[in-house]
Amino acid sequence: MESPTPSPTSSHQSPLARRVRRWPDQLFFAIILAFAILVVAVAFAIVGILAYNSQQSFRVFGWQFFISSNWSPNGQVFGALPFIVGTLLTSAIALLIAVPLSLGTAIFITTQAPRILRTPLGTAVELLAAVPSVIYGFWGVYVVHPFMRATVEPVLHEYLGFTGLFGPPGGSGDVLTASVILAVMIVPTISAVSRDTMAAVPAAQTEAALSLGATDWETTRVATIPFARSGIIGGIILGLGRAIGETMAVTMTIGNVDRVPDSLLGPGQTIASLIANELLSNTGPLQISAILECGLVLLLISLMVNVVARLLVWRATRGVGGRVV
Repeated sequence: MESPTPSPTSSHQSPLARRVRRWPDQLFFAIILAFAILVVAVAFAIVGILAYNSQQSFRVFGWQFFISSNWSPNGQVFGALPFIVGTLLTSAIALLIAVPLSLGTAIFITTQAPRILRTPLGTAVELLAAVPSVIYGFWGVYVVHPFMRATVEPVLHEYLGFTGLFGPPGGSGDVLTASVILAVMIVPTISAVSRDTMAAVPAAQTEAALSLGATDWETTRVATIPFARSGIIGGIILGLGRAIGETMAVTMTIGNVDRVPDSLLGPGQTIASLIANELLSNTGPLQISAILECGLVLLLISLMVNVVARLLVWRATRGVGGRVV
């Protein structure tokens, strides 16, 4: 009987032949490693450039920069507190409005809508994410703000003005209008991620709940949402990240006043809108340095949001004592 012919991949190959066969894998590894290093290097470069160019502001104002409310280009005195407050306030209100809308939309499309409508509805919601932010800004200026100033804001001021949150409406923009625009802008992000996560819930899990007599609401509450919890949290944090960094739409609707908002119906300013308004119309190197320090603060806020998101997702998916909590 003839012995089998050794295959080219057998151990009888010469070292040179083995090296020649391995070079595509080595090239592929080198290319993707270079891409990964490049992305990390860009991130560090952005932080380094902002930190380096904000040194002058930090030397002059120190930690007082973060707690001072005085932003006076003519007096060369700069404090970032109004913009930090404006950024966090508009983002928080937008999240409060957007999360129920997004989850309700995702649950309806995933569990309640007829199958023939699920894809068109999902596509329609996702199209909102493709609308340029400047279009949202125009919509806010010419539609949302006049409507709210004529109808919603007077009612809020009349019945809830005693809380101090809703002062007299007025001006060309306010915090509440900017927050509503932000909410509409982040709904597609949260809804799309939540919907994809809910669609990945095993059918056996929901069928088991229904077979035990659970209603649609109970099935969603005990079977769908717990399984999709980590994805929902991730979608919410992605939406929050967009709200924190949104520039054009907020700049057009928030009023752009360099002070801490005295109410939700008054004007304000975010870090992103400050940069858009003043970076090219500055009074000198110190103001440029202060603006870039504000940019560094915005970057750090976004970083903290992502760290918190990681912790929440880890907490949501971690089993404690054999039970997912």
